[in-house]
Amino acid sequence: MTNRWKSIGLAALLAGLTLSASYAEAAGVLTIGRREDSTTFDPIKTAQNIDNWVFSNVYDVLIRVDKTGTKLEPGLAESWTTSDDGLTYTFKIRDAKFSDGSSLTAEDAAYSLLRIRDDEGSLWSDSYKVIDTAVATDPHTLTITLKNPSAPFLSTLALPNASVISKAGMESMGSDAYGEKPIASGAFVVDEWRRGDRVILKKNPNFWQADRVKLDGVEWISVPDDNTRMLNVQAGQLDAAIFVPFSRVEELKKDANLTVLIDPSTREDHLLINHAHGDLGKKEVREALDLAIDKKAIVDAVTFGQGTIANSYIPKGALYHYADNLQRPYDPEKAKQMLADAGVSNLTLNYLLRAGDEVDEQTAVLMQQQLAKAGITANLQKVDPSQQWDMTVAGDYDISVNYWTNDILDPDQKTTFVLGHDSNNNYSTNYKNEAVKDLVAKARLELDPAKREQMYVDLQKMAKDDVNWIDLYYSPYINVARKNIDNFYQNPLGRFFLEDTVKN
Repeated sequence: MTNRWKSIGLAALLAGLTLSASYAEAAGVLTIGRREDSTTFDPIKTAQNIDNWVFSNVYDVLIRVDKTGTKLEPGLAESWTTSDDGLTYTFKIRDAKFSDGSSLTAEDAAYSLLRIRDDEGSLWSDSYKVIDTAVATDPHTLTITLKNPSAPFLSTLALPNASVISKAGMESMGSDAYGEKPIASGAFVVDEWRRGDRVILKKNPNFWQADRVKLDGVEWISVPDDNTRMLNVQAGQLDAAIFVPFSRVEELKKDANLTVLIDPSTREDHLLINHAHGDLGKKEVREALDLAIDKKAIVDAVTFGQGTIANSYIPKGALYHYADNLQRPYDPEKAKQMLADAGVSNLTLNYLLRAGDEVDEQTAVLMQQQLAKAGITANLQKVDPSQQWDMTVAGDYDISVNYWTNDILDPDQKTTFVLGHDSNNNYSTNYKNEAVKDLVAKARLELDPAKREQMYVDLQKMAKDDVNWIDLYYSPYINVARKNIDNFYQNPLGRFFLEDTVKN
């Protein structure tokens, strides 16, 4: 959250809370508590779950991932065919409308894909450069020609950031205005966005599956403090909340008015390292950091048995996860010696963390103590959760714990973003390895599953050897809802199927 939103007066905030409370009491409006506020509704300009998880019900994609998080299924493209050479894909676009009542056509789909490929503001361009041409041959036929065959191509069309937007709307409104109040192609439309407070969605009557949607609306409400968010659900001030702290699970399970939802996920928590900052550019220093961190102690103390130690950027259970990847032991004395051998003494790091995030704060204190045993000083800098992301993107940090959940089934998405991406400095770590980058590109082109799997095994080994970041742990999604809420569900890729949620 930028500083300008912190100047909102208390009176104005209270007035806003009163207004929205009367709306939330209306039948069929689901209120969900989350930490951060959204940052934009322009899908190509974010890589955050706080945006993508809302996008998934405001926009629709050509191809969706099913509820199990394991299969692709039709979205706005009701069917598709692929040429024998794997270069040409032809999609039949279903009869659908945008929220403003205008027809959604193949031209809108083509525009959306070329925009994510070409727009200088796109964080995802590298994943779509394989597209040579995208042409609407008629209003319901989209023809895409690739520069070369691509194994993950269909999966990339399910990325929320590749959602179909209105060409006419974007061209007339511009990115800033569209990013504030978009023309929706999904189940809900943005009725109002109160920056720093909440996003208010209303059912989109023009959605092609409008009959499926049971709710009248949804409010995504920002409650940065974990404890406050849980208390609000217990008190009935919220219908549901996400990011339940591990420490609260057993207590909340005992509340007869609540249901604790523990769903399989592709979440991996990791320690980002800014390679561009001084001694962190040395591999030996990053390896020393890895040796100085006791992952088991963090998993035991912080996740209360819900987490498992991570050994790769590809999460356990995901395609091509390498179970035998290197896992460095906890060895603070060896870490101290490695730093000395590298000529580094009195290493002092700026550790950026999210204020009010119970797990992040607990992890930071533990890690600070562990690093100290290796002679490393970590100065903790607590900031607003939204500000933490902005500072990370700006490179204004030395180390910071963040997490990732896969948005598509194929490992190419995360691999490209983390290891082979130019436009985002490899997840703002400034990690650079040309051999890794080349292999990321080759893996995208390899169609033989066995050869492709070996490429991803090699990439996991290379990333671990370079210490691009430090893998910490994998964990499930943990959410909570009042007993009168049914079908509040998140698939392993993080998508909430709010079109099926019911408030009784």
